[in-house]
Amino acid sequence: MAHTTKDKTKLLSRVRRIRGQVEAIERALDKEADCSSVLQLMAACRGALNGLMAEVMEGHIRFHVLTPVRNGKKSPQAAAAEELIDVVHAYLK
Repeated sequence: MAHTTKDKTKLLSRVRRIRGQVEAIERALDKEADCSSVLQLMAACRGALNGLMAEVMEGHIRFHVLTPVRNGKKSPQAAAAEELIDVVHAYLK
């Protein structure tokens, strides 16, 4: 089972929240809100989208790139993947 299938409900919930944020941007532009408000909404939306990307990327690395832990020991590949996941999370914050 793919990680996106396993986490489908959680991921779709995040997408729906992002959709709400995009709709809030549209409403703000339609009502001619001040640009600082629109920029703040856009930054929040970008952060939410980056969070979703980090989550899907982490799942991809864990389920499609890594070899499973064997005999209770983490492989060098798994350790490197954990470091990559941490870097991706930090970059996308």
